[in-house]
Amino acid sequence: MQFSAGQIAELLHGEVDGNAQILVHDVSRIEEGRLGTLTFLANPKYTEHLYRTGASVAIVEKDFQPTKPIPKSLTLIRVQDPRAAFALLLDMHQKHQYEKVGYEQPSYVSPKATIGKGVYIGAFCYVGDGVVIEDGVKIFPNCTIGDNARIGKGTRIHANVSVYAKCVIGADCIIHSGAVIGADGFGFTVNEAGAQEKIPQIGNVVIEDHVEIGANCCIDRATLGSTVIRKGVKLDNLIQVGHNADVGEDTIVVAQAGIAGSSKVGRRVQIGGQVGIAGHLTIADGTRIAAQSGIGSNIAGGDVQGSPAFAIGEYKRSYVLFRNLPELKQRIEQLEKELEALRTSVK
Repeated sequence: MQFSAGQIAELLHGEVDGNAQILVHDVSRIEEGRLGTLTFLANPKYTEHLYRTGASVAIVEKDFQPTKPIPKSLTLIRVQDPRAAFALLLDMHQKHQYEKVGYEQPSYVSPKATIGKGVYIGAFCYVGDGVVIEDGVKIFPNCTIGDNARIGKGTRIHANVSVYAKCVIGADCIIHSGAVIGADGFGFTVNEAGAQEKIPQIGNVVIEDHVEIGANCCIDRATLGSTVIRKGVKLDNLIQVGHNADVGEDTIVVAQAGIAGSSKVGRRVQIGGQVGIAGHLTIADGTRIAAQSGIGSNIAGGDVQGSPAFAIGEYKRSYVLFRNLPELKQRIEQLEKELEALRTSVK
């Protein structure tokens, strides 16, 4: 699909500097620009690439003033914020890419399910009894949507996702391949014989609007009630959220992190890669947890690091001492020798 520079400028409320009729059909990085592609310049470090790019159209800042000749084949579109403008175009491009409608075969959709308008269900999908799928939902091949689950308007579920019974996914969410929503929480009790006995997990998972869940994430259903992922949360790949956990609005969790059962994570928390959070804890709003930290107690806020984690400033000062321990040990041993020599000489 092709668009002219003039059409793109109109969409972005920008100004064309060059040939408004020139056509583009793809996007490219500025240093890898080629004929027929659109690129952008937002970081001044990449300005030199603009003067030799092969792209046909480049989005630049409104007040950008070139210091070298612009290629004759290049048309500029001047906007207030090039990065935001380019992101808007990428979003539109991606939505067009996923704009599929209808049911592919073979797939099974229960006659007791309620399906909205403009829905796509890929091949080899299973949609159970009582499921509600709202308008514009896209479910890609090999997905399972369990009985009485609900998928909100405009949500996209990529291939090989399992949504267990009774789970609720809000509007405009993105669930990436391999995610499992609503598997049993890890709940067991020791019986009289000393063996582990399973506690039935009869709750569900509730994912609110505008959440993105990365590939191969596992979000366990609650024992009772709901495990909740609140509005705007972004989970990277390979993340575990335990039963009855509650992850607050606009929180970001990076890959391989784990949040144990019944912990409550506040709003706009940032959790680094490979962080482990023990169960039944509370993490305050706005907390930032550095990668590979271990959280074993409540966090009242601020930036923390370490295992067990504590205030990041103290951690860094402590780490400087830790790195110098071999040298300090040698100095102490040398001082002990000198002290011993003094004692011997006095005798």
